[in-house]
Formats: sequence, C-alpha cells, structure tokens
Amino acid sequence: MEARKSAKRLIIAVVGAVLLVVGVILLVLPGPGMLLVLAGLITLATEFPAVERFVDPVRDRALKAAEDSVSSPLRIAGSVLAGLLLIAAGVVWGIEPWLPFAGWSTGSGLILSGVILLTLLAWSHRRVNARKAAEL
Repeated sequence: MEARKSAKRLIIAVVGAVLLVVGVILLVLPGPGMLLVLAGLITLATEFPAVERFVDPVRDRALKAAEDSVSSPLRIAGSVLAGLLLIAAGVVWGIEPWLPFAGWSTGSGLILSGVILLTLLAWSHRRVNARKAAEL
C-alpha cells in the first residue's frame, strides 16, 4: 500500500513538474504558457500542500491574460492569425526536409500549439462574453 502511494506521488510530481517547465518555456515561445504553469501548480498542489500558495496568484494572472487576449477585435484577429500561422508552419516543417529541425516532431508541436492557441482564444472569448452578458 505504501509503495502504491509513493508511486502515485512520484507520478504526480513528474507530471506537475513537466507541465510547469513546459509552461515556463512557453512564456517566451508561442503557446499557452501561463495556463500550463497554472496546470502544473494545481497538479503539484494535490500532493504538495506548500505549492498551494502559488496557485491563486498564477490563476488570477492567467485568467487576466486570457481576458486581455480578447479585449479588442485587433487582438482577436492577431491571435487568430498567430494560431493559423503556427498550424501552417507546422505543416511546412513536417513536409519540407531542408528546414532546420525539420520533421513531424517539430511540425506536430507547432500544429498543437496553434490548435491550443485557437481553442484557448475561443474559450476566453466565450468567457468574456458570458461575463458581459451577466453584468447587463
């Protein structure tokens, strides 16, 4: 029983740490960095209570960033364009062998980033519109 508990704790620690590290990397690269940092912290906080104190400030910042991304039509258009460009770049990187780091491993990462960006953009837009409708 103790071994099972230790294994669960180790798996949660590894998954949380990976989400956290990838999120930090995506803070400077295209992708949902703050949301992955938040997901990593929430995951780690399930087994490590000391991490809980970081969750609320990061959650507030991540939700604010999500709302800011849909605050104007220009930002929405820019975000949609960025998502579509990431998907297109992923396809190009997947099929063109002469590009640096060419191949579907790089291409699929770019495509996934674009899809995640567009999904989060749609979620943010719906969330902001629902909040505005509730205020009326």
